Parts: sequence; structure tokens; C-alpha cells
Amino acid sequence: MTRKQRIFPLLIFWSLFVSGTLVGQAPAQSDTLRILFVGNSFTYYYNLSQVVASMAESQDFPMITRQSTVGGSTLEQHWKQEKGTRTRALLDSLSWDYVVFNNHSLATIEDGESFHLYCEKFANLVREKGAEPIFMETWGYKANPLMFNIIQPAYKKMSSTLDADLVPCGQLFAAARSLRPEMNLFFDEKHPSYQATYMMGLAFYKYFSGNTTENMPRRLTTIDKNGEKLYLIFMHQEDADFLQQLVDEFDFQTRE
Repeated sequence: MTRKQRIFPLLIFWSLFVSGTLVGQAPAQSDTLRILFVGNSFTYYYNLSQVVASMAESQDFPMITRQSTVGGSTLEQHWKQEKGTRTRALLDSLSWDYVVFNNHSLATIEDGESFHLYCEKFANLVREKGAEPIFMETWGYKANPLMFNIIQPAYKKMSSTLDADLVPCGQLFAAARSLRPEMNLFFDEKHPSYQATYMMGLAFYKYFSGNTTENMPRRLTTIDKNGEKLYLIFMHQEDADFLQQLVDEFDFQTRE
């Protein structure tokens, strides 16, 4: 029995209690994957795209990530090129294999029609350009976890309607909060902490690689503009172990 199996038996209970799945799975690739992360502060807090790239590099999985993020932005604003967004330009000028879309955390609650419309517009656009759209499910705020009761079905319906894969970060938040309530997943009332970004990075790495996250480094690094090592995240070993097991026990299932 491994250390993870000894420490976290409640994960079996959680898997029976909640339907938590990483919907879909990226096919194995022999060439370097090029991935664009589109969104807002939920993506750029603790540098999610760089974290995913660092995880991939640590496992010798070829991947390049870029981001197009503006704080507080919706996919409608990215589509209309408002608030200084440059997503349309990046889609027009560069070639991508996958584009990950993070809509505003209140998009499903304040305007469900607009949420679906601009998810659909971007899904159609990136497919026309030879890429595949991926959607990042958001989560309930720290003081209002019941928000997720609206968020989750909206994302599932959108994913099914558009035949697009969904990485259920919101479900991972809910599971982690239930199993380890003492772990701080929030930087403030709503933004992800470094622990939460590590968790989401694991989910995206698993989605794109199809590999287990076990033994992912607890210290993640990148290289700065001077060629020097830059540390992105430091994790306590027990927290890294827990989040790796949590992500690995979320089944990858083909979207319905």
C-alpha cells in the first residue's frame, strides 16, 4: 500500500458521493502540443498556463503554452476584442492544437444565454482553424459554494451541446473542499490559491497527456528572460500527494 492510499481513504467515498469526471481526453500526440489558454484572472493567478507547461516538461511530455488573459473578462469581451483582449489576433496569427476557454465566474449565473452563445462562437472558430476547444469549468466562491449548483449543469449542458471537452476544475474544488477543508484553495474570496492552481495544472496535464500525475514535482519552475530558473509553486509534500491522487481518481470519460 502506498503512502497516498494510506493517507486518503475518503477519496473512495467521495467518488461514490459526487459525479466527478474529467470529460474527454486528448489523444496521444507524437509532436509538441501547442495550447492557448484564454480567460481572466482565474487563469493567470499563479500562472496556470506556465504551471501546466512546467509539469509537462518535468515528465518529458512535449508542450508549449501561451495565454490570452485580461482580468474580469468574459468570452464575449474576448470575442468583441474589448478590454484590451488579443485572443482573436492570436487565433488568426498562430497555429494551435487546443484552445482552453475560461469564461467569467458569474457568466452562467448572470447571463446564461450569452455564456452559451460565446462558447459556441469560439468553439466554431477554433475548429475552423484546425484546433480543438476545451472549456475550463469554474467553481463556487469561498463563501458561496452553492453557486456551483448553477455553474455545473450549465457547463455540462454546454459541453454536451457543443460536443466539446470539459476539464471540471469546479468539481475538483468541491471535492478538495469536502475532503480537506483545512486546505486553503482560495487566494481571497474567489481566486485560486497556489494549491488550487497546482490542482488545476495536474488536471490539465492529465487531460492533455493521458498520464497519471503521481510523482509530479512539488516544486515547479520555468526559465525567466535571463535564462535563470524561476520558481512558480512550492507545495508541501502531503498536499501534493493529496491533489495528485484526487486528480488521478477523477475518471476520464468521453463526453455524452
